[in-house]
Amino acid sequence: VYRGSVKDFQGFDANQDAEALYNAMKGFGSDKEAILDLITSRSNKQRVEICQAYKSLYGKDLIADLKYELTGKFERLIVSLMRPPAYGDAKEIKDAISGVGTDEKCLIEILASRTNQEIHDLVAAYKDAYQRDLEADIIGDTSGHFKKMLVVLLQGAREEDDVVSEDLVEQDAKDLLEAGELKWGTDEAQFIYILGRRSRQHLRLVFDEYLKIAGKPIERSIRGELSGDFEKLMLAVVKCIRSKAEYFAERLYKAMKGLGTRDNTLIRIMVSRSEIDMLDIREVFRTKYEKSLYNMIKEDTSGEYKKALLKLCGGDDDAAGEFFPEAAQVAYRMWELSAVKVELRGTVQPAGDFNDDGDAQVLRKAMKGLGTDEGAIIEVVTKRSNAQRQQILKAYKAHYGRDLMADLKSELSGSLAKLILGLMLTPAQYDAKQLRKAVEGAGTDESVLIEIMATRNNQEIRAINEAYQEAYHKSLEDDLSSDTSGHFKRILVSLALGNRDEGQENPTQAHEDAK
Repeated sequence: VYRGSVKDFQGFDANQDAEALYNAMKGFGSDKEAILDLITSRSNKQRVEICQAYKSLYGKDLIADLKYELTGKFERLIVSLMRPPAYGDAKEIKDAISGVGTDEKCLIEILASRTNQEIHDLVAAYKDAYQRDLEADIIGDTSGHFKKMLVVLLQGAREEDDVVSEDLVEQDAKDLLEAGELKWGTDEAQFIYILGRRSRQHLRLVFDEYLKIAGKPIERSIRGELSGDFEKLMLAVVKCIRSKAEYFAERLYKAMKGLGTRDNTLIRIMVSRSEIDMLDIREVFRTKYEKSLYNMIKEDTSGEYKKALLKLCGGDDDAAGEFFPEAAQVAYRMWELSAVKVELRGTVQPAGDFNDDGDAQVLRKAMKGLGTDEGAIIEVVTKRSNAQRQQILKAYKAHYGRDLMADLKSELSGSLAKLILGLMLTPAQYDAKQLRKAVEGAGTDESVLIEIMATRNNQEIRAINEAYQEAYHKSLEDDLSSDTSGHFKRILVSLALGNRDEGQENPTQAHEDAK
């Protein structure tokens, strides 16, 4: 699922956009509003095409013209948006190590958070832009264990997430404990090797194991054993392994809280994450700081600079409906319409001490070897909410490289298999599957069609339609039409549209309808 806030502009025409930007900068002064509206509503790939079109049409460099026409923070933001991501990172690092002093926080943020491919692209872009070797420049501007870890990260050689070994997880946790808490002094090389090379999924499991054997989170040990920029770098690596969205949300908050704004940090993150995970960052920010990222930017910045940042943010999570998960949005709308608070009355609730990796391990153990521990499977699956079960599916895949649904199918049978597999599907997927079974083959199970189509709300119906199309590459409406007839077909098709009026009651209309 795409989690960026900036998407490709539909109906994009590079020549037309180039002409619009040329006109916005032609003559006395410049139309800053037109420039920010156009550039913030195009994806990075499209902006690169606009630069090429501008050069072809006018024989001029668009970035140079933007630098000439714009000033201050707004100019820095707009110009940053025009660079490809790797060249943007290269420019940030070049600025961080040029001149007197080094911006260690910038180096840490970029090198601790980028993927292998992004690191490789960055190194190539730096070489292309400055005809210099990035590793050599980093070595020349940093020192000690901080330098060593930066060089390890610059290799872009972190193991991929499908590389996970249960035995190695325990060994790595033990090695980290012995390299720090149990050692006189600290074996920094062990920290560098494990945190710099192991896959993200593997390290998440190592952190969980470390907590068990050390009785404290790995972050606390790092703070106690390491120091200075090396400590900050290792903490940033751990935070990014756990959640990049949370790491960037914290960086954004610190950039804007208190007196003054760290504009370089604000610009760098808003630009670099706008097409990757800005929606996730917004969600974490709103949860952690009880304030939307949008509103904090709005209060902390001004002018065209503010308008452009808000466009990149993509929405205000403090506005009604935007922050809530989809299911909660439905409940919220129902509450607004009826003036009665909706309270969920289900028997299954989210597990309070939920750990998706731990549950994945329990399920794997229950199905490993001869026989199957059905009791353990029932205990986990029936005591987790559907959203938590979806997380378990992903954790199982990441941990073992296997499909949990397929493993459950092979290990269970009969009614228990149907029940457990049904619980592992999302509600929409389950309803779609039941509807499909009801209409395929000889005969139609009208009672299933009636039960599902008559009881689901608009949001649920729309989700079912999407799940049906995705699973069977056919339209639910078409299958209902071809498998039923008469007035029964007409009411089913009407219900399948999910367009029931959700407005407030109208006594006059009700009287007419009754007549």
